[in-house]
Amino acid sequence: MTNTELQQLIEGLAEKLGVPGVAVGVYHGGRETYATCGVTNIDNPVPVDENTLFVLGSVSKSYAATAIMRLVEDGRIELDAPVRRYVPELRLADERVAAGLTVMHLLNHTGGLAVRVVVDSGEGDDNLARYVEHLPELDLIGEPGGRASYSQAGYNLLARVVEKVTGQTYEQAVATLLFEPLGLEHSAYLAHEVMTRRFAMGHNVDADGTLSVARAWKNSRADNGGGGLASSVSDQLRWARFHLGDGRTANGERLLSTAALHGMRRPTVELRGSNLADAFGICWFLEDIAGAATFGHGGSGNGQFAELLMVPEHDFAVIVLSNSGPDNGLLLNQSVVRWALEHYLGLVEPDPEPLPFDAARAAEIVGDYAVNDMTVTIAVDGARLTMAAGINADVRAASPVELPPDLPAAAMGLLPGAGDEFIVTEGGLKGSRGYFTRDDNDRIIGADLAGRLFLRVQ
Repeated sequence: MTNTELQQLIEGLAEKLGVPGVAVGVYHGGRETYATCGVTNIDNPVPVDENTLFVLGSVSKSYAATAIMRLVEDGRIELDAPVRRYVPELRLADERVAAGLTVMHLLNHTGGLAVRVVVDSGEGDDNLARYVEHLPELDLIGEPGGRASYSQAGYNLLARVVEKVTGQTYEQAVATLLFEPLGLEHSAYLAHEVMTRRFAMGHNVDADGTLSVARAWKNSRADNGGGGLASSVSDQLRWARFHLGDGRTANGERLLSTAALHGMRRPTVELRGSNLADAFGICWFLEDIAGAATFGHGGSGNGQFAELLMVPEHDFAVIVLSNSGPDNGLLLNQSVVRWALEHYLGLVEPDPEPLPFDAARAAEIVGDYAVNDMTVTIAVDGARLTMAAGINADVRAASPVELPPDLPAAAMGLLPGAGDEFIVTEGGLKGSRGYFTRDDNDRIIGADLAGRLFLRVQ
């Protein structure tokens, strides 16, 4: 596969979808290939290259998890230990959950924690300590270990665990444990470390269809454990090669045992009806694609999207970074990953076809489904089901920074089979899959989407 073909692909997609800047890296059998196009932002355009820093969003969680695993191998953390062993001041809305929460529960999203608590804890070195003080405000969805439900707050809490164990700020600890030994020179968390380099700004589409720069570059510092790393495709291929390897750096220094590194991509909890993955490992999303075992993670920021996927049996990795909102950037990223899997490895797995519209079943599921910061609205539009997703009005009003725009209603459908599984078939969530949860009386009480449980509110 030539660089020319990859370059032509991303240039065509970027033009078609209106994405200002794209960077792609592919690693296959010892060879790295890069393709970039466009600019860092439309107000002050600088060409994107393989070292341009994009906000990785939740791909950042793989760094928090790997830092924890290094500390586990050093004997400083135990996976099954209660989080309070390391953060004794931890309080949650339910004392039983706080007491029973373990490090592993946070790593594989089984802690019973909602997605996030919205709080501005500042940009000082005490930001995570202040963030933890607000965790009693976090919604809880169940008992620790009860089920998987994706939680940003859980990974921010893991970052505080790292701070308490190392005595460093989270950012300093990750630099010491990972960046420096792996030679990740184009990765940073803090604005003052990024602003002297070439870095991308996000973009969103306004109500009138105009593309504009997203003025909030990324979330507050307390979100760094769950989503605050800025990095380049060159560093992300280096990161991928480490995780495809045996736990040693390119210089032969051992950071993790092979067993511990590969153990991160073994299933710890299964996921049902999700396009994200078949299971969570330790952080990683695990999915069988056309018979090949893969692991990886996606991420989103304010008008920026990242997708990292690895296929161990083929010694393969692909990373895609783009700087436009979900109707544009996310679709581009997913398209590039699918293209790379097909053209490099011959792996093709089409989305399942939804069932024809059924008015009776549709009437059963229409309504609003919410987590603490977002609401998903399922409605009927003529002879089709639609799904819209938006940030809750009180959260948007209270936010000190600009938040990403809502996703307008887009077509969805139920999938064949005995369960209540569904797929979104257009728009920014195209290809997203999930399922409806029922109570003992067979009433639908929630919708699981993107690994998160949205409880029915009407």
